[in-house]
Amino acid sequence: MVDTKTIRRRDFLAGIAGVTGMAAFGLPFVPKLAVAATPAIEAASEGAAIARVGIYPALGISRVGGSQKWFYAPELPGVPANPEGGFKDGSSLIKKQVQRFRVFAFDAEGRVIKELTAADAKIEWRVHVANTKAAWYGFVNAHDNGANAPGMPTRMRNQYFASNEQREKMLVIDPGAVTISGTEVNWSGEDEAYAMKGRFWDSVDVGLGQVRTDADGRLLVVPADGISRSPRGTAITNFADNDGWHDDWCDGPVDAKVTLPDGQVLDADGAWIACVGPDFAPEIPSISTLYDVIENMNWEQKWVEPPATPLSFRQHIYPTFRRLALMEWVSAASNLRQGWLDVGDFSSEAYLAQLADPSEANKAFRQKVFSAFRDPYNMGPNAYKEEHFKIPLMPGDGVDHNGSPLQWFQFPKLQYERLRLWAEGAFDNDFADAALDQVTDLDQLPVEQRPHALTEAALEPCSGGAFHPGVELSYYLRLPALYARAADPEAEAFRIARGNRASLVQNVGRILDFTNATTGEDAPIGPQMAGDLTRWMGLPWQPDAFSCQRVAMQTDFPVPVWWPALLPVDVLPEEHYNQLMRTDLSAEQRVKFFENRVWWARGVPGIGYHANASYWDGIRNMIAVWQQMGFVVQRPGPTDPDRPEAIPQQLFVEVGRGSMEQRFDWVADDGDMG
Repeated sequence: MVDTKTIRRRDFLAGIAGVTGMAAFGLPFVPKLAVAATPAIEAASEGAAIARVGIYPALGISRVGGSQKWFYAPELPGVPANPEGGFKDGSSLIKKQVQRFRVFAFDAEGRVIKELTAADAKIEWRVHVANTKAAWYGFVNAHDNGANAPGMPTRMRNQYFASNEQREKMLVIDPGAVTISGTEVNWSGEDEAYAMKGRFWDSVDVGLGQVRTDADGRLLVVPADGISRSPRGTAITNFADNDGWHDDWCDGPVDAKVTLPDGQVLDADGAWIACVGPDFAPEIPSISTLYDVIENMNWEQKWVEPPATPLSFRQHIYPTFRRLALMEWVSAASNLRQGWLDVGDFSSEAYLAQLADPSEANKAFRQKVFSAFRDPYNMGPNAYKEEHFKIPLMPGDGVDHNGSPLQWFQFPKLQYERLRLWAEGAFDNDFADAALDQVTDLDQLPVEQRPHALTEAALEPCSGGAFHPGVELSYYLRLPALYARAADPEAEAFRIARGNRASLVQNVGRILDFTNATTGEDAPIGPQMAGDLTRWMGLPWQPDAFSCQRVAMQTDFPVPVWWPALLPVDVLPEEHYNQLMRTDLSAEQRVKFFENRVWWARGVPGIGYHANASYWDGIRNMIAVWQQMGFVVQRPGPTDPDRPEAIPQQLFVEVGRGSMEQRFDWVADDGDMG
């Protein structure tokens, strides 16, 4: 069951005010469509012959959910998914996010001709996903940070299975390749021929999702249900590494064979799918995204052109400021930012208008704002103190190494470089683009922008750090050896390199460190096979989702948080929202409800009189209660004549939260009890 409502922005600009091009209201909550300028691709001339075909997005993201209802992953950069009826199905079950893949045709010069559908060609899809987490190595920290935050060697998970043969039989969940062709094949999801199922512990069947096609023959990768379990009932003992457990995340290659009407057969440039956990604040992007991370790697390798000036404020700058403003809805440290950093209110329309002003007279203001961002080039011995109270207040890859300059979150250098150019005034204020504001569907973009727009839209909602190990995927995505371009200068940016090992089990010795992760034949961070991307993540995934919330330190204010844009920390609950909307309450009372935020993970460690409820209770319980967690989504603020000025016109509210009671099926009529 799919929410077929067109994915579109909740709000468009009501009007353009003054020379700044700012909206009359609602900033910075308006998602603004903007498509990356690189890699630059041109449109082919009319009648051009098809010489090559490729699958997009190059790396797609599906998200697990326990409901059989689902919605499409974002397909327009800057425009979040907006499933009809919300992100739950009405029974506390989370809807699945389904990645849709398309085939585009190119001429001999690499120019885009068109998307190919079932009306133009026969498309035979092939998908091979696997889950190899239990057969991989444990996680302590990222291995690629050098002397500033040395990677710590890790041992194999489930090392009591000593032989590779045992490990493959007992620990690898491998459904094998599944093929599909045609239109609306398995649309109901009931045909077992298209299910992706494997076995764990040689005794338990594990579903990793299924494939379908839509009315145009495009591929849909439907993820699994988010189930984690231990066949032997093994205890949870770690946030990331738990022997005897499996979950149903997976990843692997996506291929297509395309037969044209003239009989010509072409193998498409392959893509990759990763099926990962839910995004619990889907309208709030991370301060740095996975797209930013991979784009930065391409820039550092000179695989894409450096930033051309003047920059686009709408495309290159506004997204960062908008993300900062929206972080206030999921993190107390961000909401109270003015208490620890002398910087303005990114939620203010007037402030954002000044940010968009490229004039020389405004340069001192821009430079002051720029100085509030953490400098990724400062690697000095006192950087951990000098860069502490900078944007954003989030831990970094080097949190395990006290005094490391990487103790705090680091921006990808390309993102920081664009901010530097913005501060210099090397940008155009192109925020107002009435034509682009009307785009609600991929097919409304120029044809040459559509292929890469799909990749950007897929990766933009994903976390770009810190990688400890991360939310969806991890640090290896910033290393060039992982990509096809490392070996083939003609390969497209963002495409994952393909491996050809004899087995999905990969044994590099007793321990895994940076050296054996990146060197030798079939290095783990190199050409990939099914299961290779997700194997680095927490096993199972739920304990790490609970583990990475706040980080208590010596100073009580402000408190750093990990990944609030996907796993919120401090939220405005629906109960408070309902009260602040009441017109019979005084303005003072309504503001109290607005200002009082609560912990998103409240109740996960336990409810009632739990004097010993703890971190360990939380990481264990999250496996059972993850679908009870609320989603932070946009809701309208009060509009009555007595609306308190302190309450904005648009709010982000935690909705859909269920009960944390696990002992029985509690309903409100049962009353509260310990």
